[in-house]
Amino acid sequence: MTVHLLGIRHHGPGSARAAATALAELQPDIVLIEGPPEADKIVELAASDEMEPPVALLAYAVDDSTRAAFWPFAVFSPEWQAIKYGLAAGVPVRFCDLPAAQQFASSGGRSVSMDPLATLAEAGGYDDPERWWDDVIESRRDGAEPFTVIADAMRELRHGEAATGREAQREAYMRTVLRKAIREGFERIAVVCGAWHVPALELPLPPATHDQRILKGLPKRKIACTWVPWTHGRLAATSGYGAGITSPGWYHHLFTAPDQITTRWLSKVAQVLRDEDLPVSSAHVIEAVRLADTLAALRERPLAGLSEVTEATRAVLCGGNDVLLDLVTREAVVGELLGSVPGETPQAPVAADLAAQARHLRMKRDATERVIELDLRKPNDLEKSRLLHRLRILGVHWGVPAVDERRAQGTFREMWRLAWDPGLEVELVAAGAHGTTVLGAATTVMLKAADATTLADVTAALEKSLLADLADALPPLLQGIDTRAAADADVGHLMAALPALARASRYGDVRGTSGLGAVAGRMVSRVCAGLGRTVHGLDPDAAAAVQELIDGVQDATVLLAEDVRAEWLNTLEALSDRTSVPPLIRGRLTRLMLDTSRLPDHEVALRLGRALSPGTATAEAAGYVEGFLAGGGLLLVHDERLLALVDEWLGAIPDDAFVEVLPLLRRTFGTFAAPERRSIGARARVLADPASLVVADDNDLDAELAATALPVVAQLLGVS
Repeated sequence: MTVHLLGIRHHGPGSARAAATALAELQPDIVLIEGPPEADKIVELAASDEMEPPVALLAYAVDDSTRAAFWPFAVFSPEWQAIKYGLAAGVPVRFCDLPAAQQFASSGGRSVSMDPLATLAEAGGYDDPERWWDDVIESRRDGAEPFTVIADAMRELRHGEAATGREAQREAYMRTVLRKAIREGFERIAVVCGAWHVPALELPLPPATHDQRILKGLPKRKIACTWVPWTHGRLAATSGYGAGITSPGWYHHLFTAPDQITTRWLSKVAQVLRDEDLPVSSAHVIEAVRLADTLAALRERPLAGLSEVTEATRAVLCGGNDVLLDLVTREAVVGELLGSVPGETPQAPVAADLAAQARHLRMKRDATERVIELDLRKPNDLEKSRLLHRLRILGVHWGVPAVDERRAQGTFREMWRLAWDPGLEVELVAAGAHGTTVLGAATTVMLKAADATTLADVTAALEKSLLADLADALPPLLQGIDTRAAADADVGHLMAALPALARASRYGDVRGTSGLGAVAGRMVSRVCAGLGRTVHGLDPDAAAAVQELIDGVQDATVLLAEDVRAEWLNTLEALSDRTSVPPLIRGRLTRLMLDTSRLPDHEVALRLGRALSPGTATAEAAGYVEGFLAGGGLLLVHDERLLALVDEWLGAIPDDAFVEVLPLLRRTFGTFAAPERRSIGARARVLADPASLVVADDNDLDAELAATALPVVAQLLGVS
């Protein structure tokens, strides 16, 4: 009986190549691999042609899906190569790490007191552990067996170091699995594990009672285990993965490229840049390869490594541009390759339902972000929209609403940014606590939201439910809104809840839901009845908060019935010139009356002149101006009377008072677009110096050219 310990680095192409070679030579009767034993029942799925790494084992506690963990594998992971060898050779493949059932039930921490790679790198004269390992193991392609040397190094590093805590538990369980394989009579046993654990598994093993004492009393939880797709991006250390690597795409290339590593890599980089319409020629690639190989020779490296090809990329292919280098790092060095798992892989109920719906709707899970446009008048697009909204309710953000650059005013179009993150698998498992389907789980979540304490929360839930077409959740939510609105005496709460309800009402035409407009109308009536008390005697901060609420309701009423809109505007008109209303709000209400043609221009000019008269305190006048001008400066560009009033008031402010109101004025005028500010400045100069106004002479006009435009202008104006 012989035990062969293959100490590897997780996700190392050199380790993977060496492990595959060693297993082919040793031809073991059984392969033990560091990983959760719960996966023994599903390891055979890796033999399927549909299984394409990167993939991961997902284990989670059945009673608490927040206790979950992933064990990822790429094609260049030594463990994956060991799995593939064992299944192809027809020998048992078992995982030998501490079971997830015990890891999730206990809180023992890892207790490695040193970084073995850093220590070995320092001994070899390297200041970068990653580069040392890359030179010694990953970049070597000479076929030399590294496991004996690795075992010797780790044995020396661990001399006098006793494992404690979780590390001791893990190694005790590994020895337990190894003893069991020996008792079962396997003659040639191969163990593929992290290099650090090799000394702890060497024969002779300590007495079984030693490990039993370490493992005694460990609690257990019921665990479910499955395979899920993974991505190179999630393998990267920057993703937060504890065993992450800096360059999954580069390691994939090292493992899969048959020859000419540097040439093939830099050709791939050139293609990434060409896809962005950047001029990269074959001559660039040739020069970059020459530079990378030269750097490797100068540094006495066996092969150009990532640092050499990166320097060649920056200098030759990117012209020293670090922005382009970041693009290469993102697209090639890390990459976003997404794996796949067989259709018969066991899944949580909600995950299985999502997979079925995605296949029906032809929605492919892709790690690369893409933008899709949905036309809600098309049944298939409408179903996609509903699915994405339901997933967002469940916290599964496969899609995120995107800003429509065309700013369509209708309700028939949606833009979504789609990108699948393997971590969403855990959220799908968690959603199982609410139901067995996406629809059922989302409905349950929204029914619970009907019991929310605040009106705004229930209204927001209603809007989400409408977008997701959760028919069973709508009646309780509507009832909850109506009940809370009737009982809530706080007008601010009603105003905060109205915009979401109005948007939901607007979607009724597209999504076939009714009854929302009546609820919104009753809320507007309650707001109108109490708005006068709400705006009375507010301090500046409170007035600013109420102004935002007024703007929200103003926008919301545009989406409601005409009689509701009229009731709201009548209320604002009555309050717009009441002296007990703070200047900020009076200014804003006067502007709204002007925009909705409820006040004539001369009345608006009269009010503004009165507010800016010398007898008015500077701070109050500044507040009135802020409220009046909020939302844009085009009014001052096109109405010379109002501009003259504001200009005259500004010129009359005393120096000491001007310093006090300057921040407010900057805040007001700073919201204007740059072209608006320039136009206002130009008009103000004309007010100060009328002679600066240049009037075009009729003789300067090209009558023939102007005549060609007249028919178009006449058609636009409807003039015959």
